Parts: sequence; structure tokens; C-alpha cells
Amino acid sequence: MTVLTETGRDCAIGMGTTRVLHPLRLDEGATGEGAGRGSYVGVAIDTETTGLDWRTGKVIELALRRFRYDEDGVITDIDRAYEWREDPGEPLTAEVSALTGLTDIDLVGQEIDTDAAVRLLRSASFVVAHNSAFDRPWLEKRLPDARDLPWVCSMSQIDWRGRGFDGRVLGYLLVQNGFYHCGHRASADVDALIQMIRHRDAVDRTALAELIATGSKPGWIVRARGAHFDVKDALRARGYRWDAADDRKVWWREVADDRLVQEQFWLAANVYAADAQPTAICPDLVRVTPQTRFA
Repeated sequence: MTVLTETGRDCAIGMGTTRVLHPLRLDEGATGEGAGRGSYVGVAIDTETTGLDWRTGKVIELALRRFRYDEDGVITDIDRAYEWREDPGEPLTAEVSALTGLTDIDLVGQEIDTDAAVRLLRSASFVVAHNSAFDRPWLEKRLPDARDLPWVCSMSQIDWRGRGFDGRVLGYLLVQNGFYHCGHRASADVDALIQMIRHRDAVDRTALAELIATGSKPGWIVRARGAHFDVKDALRARGYRWDAADDRKVWWREVADDRLVQEQFWLAANVYAADAQPTAICPDLVRVTPQTRFA
């Protein structure tokens, strides 16, 4: 058990305002929650990589853990943890070693069990990561037979602020929830993710239930093609993000079906009006589903 002050410094119990943090340990087996053994299966994953660009980098660690849940989104059982390391065939940079805690010696001769990983991934109803837009391309590059699975994202598809949390960084969420873990290692982050989606809000709804409700719906990727540089601040304030890929280089965001028309009106008034100096007349729209989202 760790006791921290509000400023994060160690202190003795009973001295000042304290927050008690417990080490996170997820035991294999029944959680004691829900009614019986859940009928549905999800799988949480995390990757550690040699860089930020999946096109040029390599996966050096993959962790996954399945869990069962019931129709109310309550996790009833947690499977054993799986973790594999893989030799990238090149030295790690100092930055990657510092971030992951892995060294070249840790990876020599190591290899992901491709068949086992694909089998486990395909046994679940969905894959969840705490930044699926990052993890999915890496995973599908390394495991092409695990492509086209439904994905959800515990970072972007749960309203953490509405649940009383500040920020969306996994380790920070976990601390606010009363736990600590060895961050930036794949298996530790998988357990942290599972713990966080067990969180219950004021009306006893789990974060997993919210995640499934949000993540199962199709939507639209709206790309503000031809937007003038001068409207970038307005786009950012609206929730658009910059896609720097060479074949796109565009501001984009995802909107739900029932918000698409409203978004098109906003773009017409703020991005594609004549005085906004656009180089296109309308945005590009791309339909997304759980099978294609984050790819």
C-alpha cells in the first residue's frame, strides 16, 4: 500500500490530506461481481513498440487478457494473462528502453506466438485498447490474420470526465481510482485497462457498459478537405485532429449519425463559406463501423 499526499509526496499515515493507493493485482478467475459467469467475451490488449510510426517500426511486446462480462456490462471472470516479447532484429533506442523498461538482452531470440495470439483475439466479441488508434495498426501489421475484428477504445469512447476523473491517461485514471501499477509495460497496462472499465458511475453503470453502447454504433469520419490554414483554431476547438499522413494531411473528427447534419451545417458556415477561403466545397465523409474504426 502506498500513501500519497495531494502533491504526490510520500507521507506517514495520518499526516495531512492523504490518498491511499493499493497495488493493482487482477487474479485469474471469478470477480465476484455480476450474476454467474458472463456469456460474452472481450479481450484487452496493449503493445510496446520501437517507435510511433507503425509503418516503419516493430512490435517488441504484446500483452492480452480475455474477460467475460454479462448483459449489464459487468465483468464476471478474468482469464489468465498472456504476454510475449519479440526481437526486432535491431538495437532499441535509449528512448524506447527508458519508456518500456526493455533492453536488447530482454528481447534476444524472443518471438510472439502468432497462432496463439490470433486464436485468443478471434475468440472474443471485441478488442479493446486504451488508445486503439495507436494499437490497432501495429497489431494488424504484426498479426494480419487478426484483421477486421470489432474494436473499441477505452480512452476515447468513455466519458471519463462525466465519471468524475481528470484527463484520460491510463496511469492517471488508475491513480484517481485508488490503484497504482508498473506503467508502460504491456501486461500492466492491460490489467489497468480492465480495472478501469469495471468502474461504476453514480447510477451503478459500468464503464464497460458505456464503452459497448458507444463503441458498437457506426459513425462518420468527417475530413475537412480544403480547409484554409486560418480556420485551424476553429477546427481544433470543434474537436478536429490533424492527420499528418502523407496521403491525407487533413483535419478530421468522427461524428455519430444523429450529429452528421449538424456538423455539415457548421462546416458550411465556418470552413466552406466563401470568406473562409476554402479550396474545396465540402468535406469528405467516410462511414466507419466497429470493424473499421481505428484502422
